Amino acid sequence: MTPENAMTIGRQALEITFIISAPLLLAALVTGLIVSIFQAATQINEMTLSFIPKLLVMFLVMVLAGPWMLTIMTDYMERLFTGIPWLAVS
Repeated sequence: MTPENAMTIGRQALEITFIISAPLLLAALVTGLIVSIFQAATQINEMTLSFIPKLLVMFLVMVLAGPWMLTIMTDYMERLFTGIPWLAVS
């Protein structure tokens, strides 16, 4: 395996990680922003108020996007494992 191959595999792994984590992180960001605006408008300063909605929204996003995330991960792993014989040749 050449250093270029190792860097390519690492880069692809990071890209897949960012793609898979983006829906969950964006959902948490938007939910946190909405809850913060609500807390600022009503002057309710309860720390646990932001935790429960984020948890519920992230669970919902995981249920909805879970099959897509699993497909992306399994496709990457399949490409990685089928490419192993070509790595030894290079």
